[in-house]
Amino acid sequence: MAEDIKNVNIEEEEDIITLEFDDDTAVDCYVMGTYEFEGKEYIALAPEDGTDDVYIYGYKQINDEEFEILEIESEEEFDAAAAEFDAIMAEEE
Repeated sequence: MAEDIKNVNIEEEEDIITLEFDDDTAVDCYVMGTYEFEGKEYIALAPEDGTDDVYIYGYKQINDEEFEILEIESEEEFDAAAAEFDAIMAEEE
């Protein structure tokens, strides 16, 4: 599971989010998309660092212009959400 997020900055034109973590590191990520699984919303983010990594977080739409990225607290929920993302990606290929 990922480290705790301290801050999120959004550049809407490019669909890039900058995640700032508690250890003061920052990672720019492309928004791959959001998806629903078992009644919850999730967001998939790909870091701009050229790796094949994908970050999965909880997602909550607040209004048309705002949303919140949420930590996934349990390892079981994270594993299930990640498996659903992998299934979605496999369907698109």
